[in-house]
Parts: sequence; C-alpha cells; structure tokens
Amino acid sequence: MNRFRAAIYTLCALCAALGSQAQDSPVQVHGNVQFNGLLAQEDKVINAPKYDEPFRFNTYADFGLTSKYVDAGLRFEYMMFPLPGYEQDSRGWGVPNLYVKGKYKGFELTAGSFYEQFGSGLILRLYEDRPLGIDNALSGARLKVNAINGVRLTVLGGVQRRYWKWDWKSQTYGADAEVYMDDLFKSIRDRGTSWMLGASYVLNHPAEGDVMVPGTDFRLNLPSTVSAMDFRTRFTKGNWSVLAETAFKGQDPIADNGYTYGDGSVYLLSASYSKSGLSALVQAQRNQNFTMRSDRYVTGISAMLNNMPAFAYQHTYALAAMYPYSTQTVPGEWAYQAALSYKFKRGSALGGKYGTTFRLNASYVRGLDLDGREFDKNSMRGTDGPGASFFGWGDVHYQDVNLQMEKRITRDFTLTAMYMNQLYNKTVVEGEGGNIRSNIFVLDGKYKFNRRYTLRAELQYLTTRQDARDWAYGMVELSVQPYLMFSLSDMWNCGSTGDHYYMAAVTGNYRNNRLMLAYGRTREGINCSGGVCRKMPATHGLQIAYTYNF
Repeated sequence: MNRFRAAIYTLCALCAALGSQAQDSPVQVHGNVQFNGLLAQEDKVINAPKYDEPFRFNTYADFGLTSKYVDAGLRFEYMMFPLPGYEQDSRGWGVPNLYVKGKYKGFELTAGSFYEQFGSGLILRLYEDRPLGIDNALSGARLKVNAINGVRLTVLGGVQRRYWKWDWKSQTYGADAEVYMDDLFKSIRDRGTSWMLGASYVLNHPAEGDVMVPGTDFRLNLPSTVSAMDFRTRFTKGNWSVLAETAFKGQDPIADNGYTYGDGSVYLLSASYSKSGLSALVQAQRNQNFTMRSDRYVTGISAMLNNMPAFAYQHTYALAAMYPYSTQTVPGEWAYQAALSYKFKRGSALGGKYGTTFRLNASYVRGLDLDGREFDKNSMRGTDGPGASFFGWGDVHYQDVNLQMEKRITRDFTLTAMYMNQLYNKTVVEGEGGNIRSNIFVLDGKYKFNRRYTLRAELQYLTTRQDARDWAYGMVELSVQPYLMFSLSDMWNCGSTGDHYYMAAVTGNYRNNRLMLAYGRTREGINCSGGVCRKMPATHGLQIAYTYNF
C-alpha cells in the first residue's frame, strides 16, 4: 500500500501543478462512483448458497483531470467481499489504476495504467468489463503518434494486471501502425474511397517455470518469448465496406492448449453494405490455437492479452441469451455470421402506416477437422498438438437463426416479435451436457401514454427436449420520465423443476445519480460479453446498484 500512497501523492502534486497553468489551459475534473451490492440469502430451491459474509459488494471510484497538455487519473476499488461469481483472487482494495498522459501536437505519451486494442483485438485487447470481472490493463508506458498525415502509430510496453497483482516477471511489448491511403493520395479520396492498411506486433515475455512431461522426469523447454503479428486492410467505397485481417502466433505452450507447441493462426473476412432502410453483413473467421496470455500457467478469464470476437448474435432477451456462445480458441473453430435488416416504407403493403423493420441473423460455428483425432491436453503435452486441415469441419459448436420484426401499430404502440432456432453444444462450451436444440418465441410491446409514462411488457417462451426443458418468461416495466422506472418479472422453468426466478425492481434517476433496488432470484448460468464468458452462481436476495457521475 505504500507504493499506492506514493503514487497518489505524486498525482496530487501533479494536479496542483496543473492547476497553476495558464488560463488558456483550464483543468476539468470528471469521474464516477459505482457501487454494486447483494444482500444474499440462502435458497435451497435454486441452490443459492449461504455466505459467511451475506452482504457482498463491488465498489469503484474513478477520478480524472484533463487539460490542454496533460491528463491524469486514478481508480480506487474496494473488493473485500466481492459479488458472487468473482474469483477469490479479486478480493482486496486499493488503487490498481493510475496514469498520467501528456499531449502535444499529435504526440501522446501515457505513463501508468492504460487500455489498448490493435485492430480487431486478435493479438492485443486490453480492456475492462466489470460485470465479467475483467481488467487486464497494462502498467507501463505507451506512445501514440498522430502527427503525420494519414499515419497512426502506437508503441507500448508494460506488465499486466491480474486481479491485485502485477506480474513484474512477465512483460508485454507491442507496436501498431495504420496507414490511411485516402489521406495520402488525393486521387483515392476524390473517388469517394477509403482504404486503410494496418499491421501490429506483440512480444510477450512470460514468467519462467517448470512443466513436466506426464509419466517422465523430463521438463519441457519453454520458449522465453512469444511473438504474434497481425495484418489487416479495410476498404470502403460508397455503401460497401470490406475488412480482411489475419494474425499469426509462434510456439506458445500454455495451460489452455495443454502445453503443446503448434503455431496459432486467425483468418477473418467481413463485408457489409448499408443504405437508407437496408443493411447487410457477412462474416467468416477461422482460428486455431490462438489464446494469448501474459501468464502461461493460468486459465479462465485472467491474464488474457487478446480477444477473439464471437460470431454469434448478442441477444438481450432473457431466454434468447440463456445459452450464449463462447469462442473456442483451442483447438479452434470455423465461425460464420450473416445479418440482414430491411425497413419497409410507410404506405407499402408490409410497411403499413408507420413502416415495418425486419431483421434476420444467422450464426454457424463448427470445430476444426482434427484428422480424426480427439484433442486431449494430457496426452499431447510437449507435442505440436493435433493437426487440422484448413477447410475441414468438425462437430457443430453452435448455430442460431433468428428473425425479428419491429412494427409501430399505432402512434403510441410498438410491437417487436422474434423467433429463434438454436443449437448449443453444451459439452464444447461448458464441458458436459450434449447438444441443446431449442425454439424461442418473443413478444415485446411498448405503449406510450404520454411524454411521461411508458409501459413495456415482454412474453417469452423457450422449448427444448434437453437440459432443463421448457422455460417461460414474463416482464412488465413502467417508466415515469425522467425519474423512475418500475419492473416486475418472472422466469419459470415449466419443463422439469417448476422453479420460479422472480424479480421486482425500482430504478431512480436524479441529476447525476442513479439508484436501482431489486429483490428476487437469479438463475445459475453463463454470462458472456464479446465471446468471453463466466459461470455465475444462483443468487437470492436484495440487489443494490448506485452510480454517480461528475
């Protein structure tokens, strides 16, 4: 903690100096406070456990100063009794994030903690996702150069945060460059074309350690450094946009891949088209052995350096999101996604008086063809891992076809309907459970009484012969603008257990304050964001969420 105090004193001294700058460079103070708490109680019906400390909460406070030439900031966190689902390593308190940033004529130098993403994040994505407990910031230095027309450069280096530890024995370095050809060449710009070329490089130096070959006295010869490269281009003309990106990683034996020595690769292609009332997207991605970590001996969501985007629709409806897909980077997968949205104009046969929007999305993910072999981490340790043909397919991991319709029935009433057909390979994602095939139906209606009062209701139904079988969900929500919102919901397992997961909530907003109080049950399940998932336990109790922005 002495180190944290010294850092805070240094920041305060900087802020004092900042405040004495000339009047043409005023200092602006900003930040926020976030508190998420749960007063938990035991519930044997849904297997919600009893906790020694029933009141559990996560608290964050961000403070920042900005000026013409210098920015600075810090975050205070109190996590001594973290919310259920967070690892015990997250328990602690202090100032894990502290930075100072200098800016001058297209140059930006950051010292301290920072987040960064190169391209699509295939070889480097440093970010924070509080609901999942992810904070993989680097602590070190980063230089961004935007002083050359049409060229963006980034160079960085540091050590990664893992909960309350900074692993000083592991270092990560990287460089990224993007060149915008339309800024450099007037002939390209005059044709209404945008063309970007990008390249990235990451060098990881993981901490040393011993890994034994099973059944022998031999230790693996682990590489002291791991390199990864990314190349990409984005071409846009008129309504069309195409992105092609590929990444390669050298030998990187880690716990995720069973300490095998095969190289890693990613190939991504995405094309989109959009104009008034119409948009379309087609994507394909192949990845093999492409998990990157600053600590090769851990698994789970910690020590991650990269992120593989999930080619699956991110559903917001409760039952549609019950079986979310997590990207499988080891041994790998083929993933495809297509999306189409079209709005029928007012006065047309399908548009009616107010117009109608249809959205169609399809996702299809399969494993790699491993030449007829099963991927076994224990038996393959020290080898190059399973071979895989480039275009070959293995088992189906996930598929999802969903159609949504949004139609304004009257001036005050809007109806959204959705049908989804889904296949979820629970064994691949969660370790066991087999294939779950489901059909999901959703009706979402919103009625606006006036500018102040709005009533929204949802009805959902999921039917399947596997897992816990059928589910039903209902929700009613009343908004009283601009201050209050009330909601009442119930998720009912009408297929096998008969359990109800009820929830009542009230949310208040006043100026920069937002307070939410909710009481009820939440089911055990998988919580995902961007292809990264965490298993969350069942809970029962009072939930409190408060945020203040300044």
